[in-house]
Amino acid sequence: MSENCVFCKIIKGEIPSYKIYENEYVYAFLDIACDYYGHTLVVPKKHFQNVLDCDEKYLCEVIKAVKKVSNHYVQNCGFNAVNLFNINEDVQHFHIHIIPRKSGDGIKILKDAPKQNFDLQKIFNELKLN
Repeated sequence: MSENCVFCKIIKGEIPSYKIYENEYVYAFLDIACDYYGHTLVVPKKHFQNVLDCDEKYLCEVIKAVKKVSNHYVQNCGFNAVNLFNINEDVQHFHIHIIPRKSGDGIKILKDAPKQNFDLQKIFNELKLN
């Protein structure tokens, strides 16, 4: 745990939260930003800065919890789907966002980026795993 991390403080109960799900590895709670209905964060209970330093056990447990919560939202809460993303800009504690979705809700998670004239072959050659 990191002493200055807001998510670590939430996990330890030092900051109140709206807990959606918890097990020994993960904690899922509503995002207080109140930007999307049901916006949920799933975090490992051990402090990892991002996906790059998250050990595989915790990473797997986070993804399993994301699937469990997402299935619950779709199967039991009236949502049609979920959007998932990871952005570690404000809080440097690895986390996955779940945005529950309903048909026709009009939510645009990512702003429309203008289409670029990328050379996909060049990018492929630079980025592929050998």
